[in-house]
Amino acid sequence: MLVLNLIHRPELEPEYALEGAGVAKEKIERESLEIFLLQQEIAHKNGLKTTIQMTYASLFSPLAVEIAKKHHEQYGDEISLTLLGLDCPAFREKFPTRDFCIWMFSKEDKRAIVDDVFEKFYEVFGFYPESTGSYFLDAYTINYIKEKYPSVKAAVATCFEEGPKAYHTTNNSWYTFMDGGPWNPWIPSKVNSHIPARNKQEDSGIVAIPHLSRDLNACFDGNGSNFGTHPQNVLRGMIYKDGEYPYIFNLIDQYHHLGNYNAGYGYNMMFVGPGWMNKKGRWEAPHSLLVKSYEDTLAYYGELKKRGELIDMGMAEYADFYRENHSYGEPEVALWNDILYGGNKQYYWYYDPSFRFLADLNQGGAIIDLRPYIGDLGREVGIDTPHVVDASYPFLIQAHYRAGYFTHYKGEGTLKSLRVHYKGEVVDLALCRTKGRVVKKGQSKSLLVDPVEIVFSDGLTLTIQTNITVKEGDPTIYFERALLDISNEAAEVVFEEYVTATYGTTEYPEDMKVITLKVENEEEAKTLDYEYKDRLIKTSGGVASALIPPLNVAMKISGEDIDEVSAHEGYAFSPMFTLSAFKTINKKGVMKSWLNLEKKN
Repeated sequence: MLVLNLIHRPELEPEYALEGAGVAKEKIERESLEIFLLQQEIAHKNGLKTTIQMTYASLFSPLAVEIAKKHHEQYGDEISLTLLGLDCPAFREKFPTRDFCIWMFSKEDKRAIVDDVFEKFYEVFGFYPESTGSYFLDAYTINYIKEKYPSVKAAVATCFEEGPKAYHTTNNSWYTFMDGGPWNPWIPSKVNSHIPARNKQEDSGIVAIPHLSRDLNACFDGNGSNFGTHPQNVLRGMIYKDGEYPYIFNLIDQYHHLGNYNAGYGYNMMFVGPGWMNKKGRWEAPHSLLVKSYEDTLAYYGELKKRGELIDMGMAEYADFYRENHSYGEPEVALWNDILYGGNKQYYWYYDPSFRFLADLNQGGAIIDLRPYIGDLGREVGIDTPHVVDASYPFLIQAHYRAGYFTHYKGEGTLKSLRVHYKGEVVDLALCRTKGRVVKKGQSKSLLVDPVEIVFSDGLTLTIQTNITVKEGDPTIYFERALLDISNEAAEVVFEEYVTATYGTTEYPEDMKVITLKVENEEEAKTLDYEYKDRLIKTSGGVASALIPPLNVAMKISGEDIDEVSAHEGYAFSPMFTLSAFKTINKKGVMKSWLNLEKKN
């Protein structure tokens, strides 16, 4: 089953026309409402109900208000309120600024803006909305909205993986940094809206949904603005030929398929305003193709609904559905195939209240992104905070911003993988391409990776299989590396389970001198305060750890019956640290290890 939130917003001053040369304001408003009506007509023709998110400017239009009321009564469409599209004359009269992103304002202005917009909504409709949203909603704004307007139960709260990649794609002009959050609906924590709440005490009171459902391969590797369940995004990405775009249907199907791994249903969100169907066309696409792409996409959703494979819901309706069908600690996983280029590349995504991580099957199942939610990092955003525009949840591992296995020189990139040592030669599983499948067992979910073969220079051949498991409620990732076959049973190899990590939100290094490295067993403990001196500490057996105060977390690595652990400090050209656990393997042995995150204030 696939659940759909289809969201339309009537924009009276659509962003594409704000700088319209010599175009009368009345003409822009008329055209915008005509396109909004066309979008609504296409949805209703296909038997789909919508959520109408009223913009601030549209609240001043009696015609827009009348249409929303009529469609609510006739089709059951939800009347909602968006904090997008604030920029209009009425807003600028009260808030003399060209800022328009609610999360970037001061706390005082956030409260004033929310009150002004919500009260205007009540004035024209006679009730408060049950859902709202923006590109991003920070925890402070969500908490204030829920306290002041308790009717709100759902919100569009983040634009998945919109950070430095999106910023660079827009000629360094789109200052919206919000990497590190969930890709599917979640209940935000009161502390940080990226973090799924662990329990009722942490529950902010709303169900959050992403701003578009993204391609979880293409969006991570490139600019997500071209890879979402939004047909005009696909046209912007030039992912079509001769007026046909099979990619978007594959994308919808991929989300549908995610129900097999999760609570039995997939989720899809589609969110558009009139500007996307501009009558002048957008990019190289004419208006006719913009309309056709929208008609074809909604016809596909409509056909799924006729076949009993799709349920269309309003946002508030979905919030109730989510709470009935999803527990606080329940994880979300996505084994995502390459549907853009048709290759064999797979990514495996996982998130729960403890962390979010990404494993790359093209690199043997190496973890290439890790966000430590367990630290409960508040990280306020806005012009009255230390993070004026950067709302991203910090990473410990991020292979695009801090390299991965390959670096152009002899530094190290952030990665969690396995190295195999034999007679002075070292081979990393990150060099092995493979695929995998999801295995559910009780309260745990595993990524079972297909076996890979390693060949050393003297001809020794190994076959290794990886199993990566997370147990609900446990902030630990468990790794099992099984030596399935070895060409010489008398040979011994050493497995090194390692993680190379750092912290930050962008490509640029932070101050690593705040980090403390430690190795310890029952007899001894050794520590290193990070000083960029490329030092190494180790001990037999035990645990290797790193304390990272800016993230409120300690990262630990250890294993079952291991020989040795080590912690390696980086240096200025390679400002990382590496924690390792070693075990000697022969015949058909297994190395069991774990990467644990612990909250540290």
